[in-house]
Amino acid sequence: MPQHGIIGAGTDIIEIARIKQAYERIGDRFLEKVFTPGERSFCDERRDRFSCYAARFAAKEAVLKALGTGLAGCSFTDVEVRRPDGGRPEVTLHGAAAEIAKEKGIASILISMSHSRENAVAFAIATGEEVF
Repeated sequence: MPQHGIIGAGTDIIEIARIKQAYERIGDRFLEKVFTPGERSFCDERRDRFSCYAARFAAKEAVLKALGTGLAGCSFTDVEVRRPDGGRPEVTLHGAAAEIAKEKGIASILISMSHSRENAVAFAIATGEEVF
């Protein structure tokens, strides 16, 4: 039986400097481990790419919390944040995250992201029905 309504919610905040420092220490391996090729391409085209990366990192954490699992059993690249046609951000789940969502009856995840000069924040809501 399909689920209806809100199944989970998650939020996360991160200092943008932490993402930049991780990149400076580890380099492209960090970006490849955390972000999909599409996310890397999108952020690398931005004037302030680390703000973009930090917002997506917060979004991935928020989504994993909304799924109710955190990072257990999933990888960061199982959660992809896209902005088709420059519109509102959308979440696509892959691998273990997609399986968990299916098992829990999650049909849609809404996401909101923002950042200041120092921090990036995201909020995710997992619903049991297609919202848009």
